[in-house]
Amino acid sequence: MTTLTKPAPTKRRRARNPRTWLRGGGLSNLLFAAPMIIIFGLFSFYPIIRAFVMSFQKTNLITEPQFVGLLNFQRVLEDPVFWTALQNTGWFALLALIFGYPIPLIAAVLMSEVRRARGLYSVLAYLPVVIPPVVAVLLWKFFYDAGPNGVFNTILGWVGLGPFPWIQDATMAMPSIVLEATWAAAGGTIIIYLAALTGVAPELYDAAEIDGAGIWRKIWHVTLPQLRGVLLITLILQIIGTAQVFLEPFLFTDGGPANSTVTLLQLIYRYGFQNSLGGNYGSATALSVMLALFLALLSFVYFRLTSGWSKN
Repeated sequence: MTTLTKPAPTKRRRARNPRTWLRGGGLSNLLFAAPMIIIFGLFSFYPIIRAFVMSFQKTNLITEPQFVGLLNFQRVLEDPVFWTALQNTGWFALLALIFGYPIPLIAAVLMSEVRRARGLYSVLAYLPVVIPPVVAVLLWKFFYDAGPNGVFNTILGWVGLGPFPWIQDATMAMPSIVLEATWAAAGGTIIIYLAALTGVAPELYDAAEIDGAGIWRKIWHVTLPQLRGVLLITLILQIIGTAQVFLEPFLFTDGGPANSTVTLLQLIYRYGFQNSLGGNYGSATALSVMLALFLALLSFVYFRLTSGWSKN
């Protein structure tokens, strides 16, 4: 005869109230996090909210602002330079993805295969990141001298090429800027990839060698699948970063020649600060909000589409 055992009663979760929250250490946790909340509120969240409000106002930050509704957004969309800046920003992002995305990965894989002086190569790869961006741009601007005695033109002249106009030409200016930007930013991504490569199990490479796989097949069938999650993160970060490029076009060409390198962030700068009599802060913040909403939507769609890729 079998005896039926009565199941143990389930323990009810007590509803949290202010008293249980205090007993559970909620107040001490709040006090511990309060400085960070205040700092983020003052320097991150408040400027975002203030910029959103200003995008619907006509203001010079001195006189009383006037509410103008969507007029600032309309003015930005009717500005012909906006469409030129949008096209240039997309062109910069495309060139940066074509050249700047695979180069750090290739360099990291090759450096991981080196058995000796790997630390030296890592330092040399990261060195451009240490150089102040303004110094790097001014140095490359000297290299890009369009004369026959310019550094790059002299080197290319040894093999019978050039001289090239580089940043002085509307067609070559943007690729030249992308080349410098790739050189300046690749070192940080290389270090990220090198750190990720240390997490790849050596047994996978050993198994691939037993199967007769060469270095390229090991990279394609072992390395890249193991780095899929990191590659997806660096891709979206690079897209967001290239969409907000400002320093290089500003210092190299100031948007020229003939607005061939003006970008969205540089157009925002022009709206807000180029006029010494008072900036068009409404249009500047309107374009900033438009760019932020686009990048937020792009990131949301990207992560929704790739959410399962990094797990497979």
